[in-house]
Amino acid sequence: MHKDHLLSAYKYHLPTERIAQRPVDKRDESRLMVVDKTKDTLAHHRFSDLVEFIGAKDMVVVNNTKVFPARLLGQKQTGGKAEVFLLEYPTILDETRGTARVIALIKSSKRPKTGTTITISRNLHCEVIADFGDGKADLQLHYDPATGMAETLRTSGQVPLPPYITRADGCTADDVHRYQTVYASHPGAVAAPTAGLHFTDRLLESIRAKGTLLGQVTLHVGYGTFAPVREEDITRHRIHEEYFSITEETAEAVEATKTRGGKIWAVGTTTVRALEYAAQISGRLQAMSGWCNLYIYPGFRFRVIDNLVTNFHLPDSSLMFLVSALCGRQTLLDCYQTAIKEGYRFFSYGDAMAIIGGRTE
Repeated sequence: MHKDHLLSAYKYHLPTERIAQRPVDKRDESRLMVVDKTKDTLAHHRFSDLVEFIGAKDMVVVNNTKVFPARLLGQKQTGGKAEVFLLEYPTILDETRGTARVIALIKSSKRPKTGTTITISRNLHCEVIADFGDGKADLQLHYDPATGMAETLRTSGQVPLPPYITRADGCTADDVHRYQTVYASHPGAVAAPTAGLHFTDRLLESIRAKGTLLGQVTLHVGYGTFAPVREEDITRHRIHEEYFSITEETAEAVEATKTRGGKIWAVGTTTVRALEYAAQISGRLQAMSGWCNLYIYPGFRFRVIDNLVTNFHLPDSSLMFLVSALCGRQTLLDCYQTAIKEGYRFFSYGDAMAIIGGRTE
């Protein structure tokens, strides 16, 4: 078996203090490692410098998904505490009555039985419709129709920070804004597309001012993004599904960019998955929506993207496999060791890297 397909080949030691617990003061002041495969160079920059590497004929594609308050703290009829983690944005059943349906994870001292009610707030309570085991359940939500679902979740729920953010103060008011991209517009994610957290409106305007096209896709980042890979042969891992949507406008702009000789910059692994999934059928990007289960690991042939902006990812993760497929596993591990030595900050609130001219087959 090729070493690139062994889980153990993606291990690296990360000192705990390198895991970012908070964002930098200003989004685009985070650090940026630029890896140029065409020149075999590695350079250190600020994220605001990214504009210097993007060409006028290029196109930058971002994921406009929006993190919703998916973590709900409540109480069962018995008085026991229960944490409800919504795995997707609730589907409205009856807007006039204020009912919705959702799949969720429930954490409590005793597993709630079917029919159990969990009270979250004065305006929101959940009823267990079916127990799927392993803490997963089908819930019916009851909320105040005059308030609406979005506002009810905003006032009753919390932004679900990743499990490796372990600071004592938990989710703060600052996180509500900072664990969200400035262009987030489509609620449905339970985790942020973190490569996009570094962008500011000013930086986006600077990119646009060069003549560079900006495009958007939607891929709702699911809880599966944190799922560990347990197979030593990574090709046997079963990747999670996430809902995505690509508009005709974005698809046409990508094709126009390629026609004029420009490069496609994907911001984040989620953007990569959406774009490449939509190009699997014909080899060309198509407008479509549905469920994306594309699993990218070394050996994958990229049909759409040329360059990638991404954060530094967890060891042994499917996100590392995807980035390795573009730039090479050993190159990625070498970059990570350099980042650790140079004091870069890792994971969601950490620093970023830009990969230019990665492998396309």
